[in-house]
Amino acid sequence: MAAEKIRDRLGEEWIDLHNVAEDDIAQMQDYDFLILGIPTWDYGELQEDWENCWDQLAQLDLSGKTVALYGLGDQEGYPQWYQDALGYLHAQVVAVGAKAVGYWPADGYQFEESKGLTPDGSQFVGLALDEENEFDRSDERLDQWCAQVMREFGLK
Repeated sequence: MAAEKIRDRLGEEWIDLHNVAEDDIAQMQDYDFLILGIPTWDYGELQEDWENCWDQLAQLDLSGKTVALYGLGDQEGYPQWYQDALGYLHAQVVAVGAKAVGYWPADGYQFEESKGLTPDGSQFVGLALDEENEFDRSDERLDQWCAQVMREFGLK
């Protein structure tokens, strides 16, 4: 699980794991730094647990919070919608005041379209993971991204 791998890399002293299916997302307001993960399902859809709390997320005040995002998707099976949910989540947290960090280069991925890209298309708005087709690249990507996020959070 990506969240646990991130916790292991950053250290348990920095990370409290929460599950949007089980925890109140209003707790996000209690943290200065957030790392949020989201999968893209089917044809660019939100995963059900995120969909269930989406309206509540839109009501949060994340002003002054710094947020890094990661997404999971299948670039071969769904190349027209790769990491779309990552883009939706980015738009939502920025709309409620968060500063987004942790952008990741789009080079080296094979997909057709994505709503998870920056406007110039050069970066994803968070770490893009493909455990279906590139699981062998995930550990290296996680290592680099976690180090980048800690620097951007100003914590290391």
